[in-house]
Amino acid sequence: MSKVITGRTTHRHEGELVVFHIGMQINRWWRPDLWMPAFFAMPGMLRELSTDPDSGMLGYHLLFGSGGPYVVQYWSSVDKLYAYASSPNQQHRPAWTAFNRAARKAPGAVGVWHETFRVDTAESVYVSTKPMGLPKATELVEVPRRQDRAQARFAEGRTAVKKSEPAQ
Repeated sequence: MSKVITGRTTHRHEGELVVFHIGMQINRWWRPDLWMPAFFAMPGMLRELSTDPDSGMLGYHLLFGSGGPYVVQYWSSVDKLYAYASSPNQQHRPAWTAFNRAARKAPGAVGVWHETFRVDTAESVYVSTKPMGLPKATELVEVPRRQDRAQARFAEGRTAVKKSEPAQ
């Protein structure tokens, strides 16, 4: 069990940062034959990604919304995210194929969705929480005195991203 970190913390990360939301919407709860395979496929994919330091996935956070479960994932690049999604040698492609085959049997019973964000600036603050979110996926640091306000952290984050970009 993670320990609560007292005080104010934030994250630090230089380089590309991608935030990927993926989830499922269970529209017919009484059809577990259709939604359970997709539901149980995700933990295997997360394990596969978490144990491969070259995968590009920096971390993730599991959540439950009104329609079903979803995952917020943090990635080091869009290219690595898409490489994983399209690789026939990893768990995503077979799971996606199986989902599509099942979805054709009962259209609308279960849905899946994703959103991909390439982040050029990110601001965060965590006060007396267990490690989570961006700091867990990247680097957890104390909030410096000069970044006590969200606006200052955001401005500093914008500078950090620009510093990591190659010169033109």
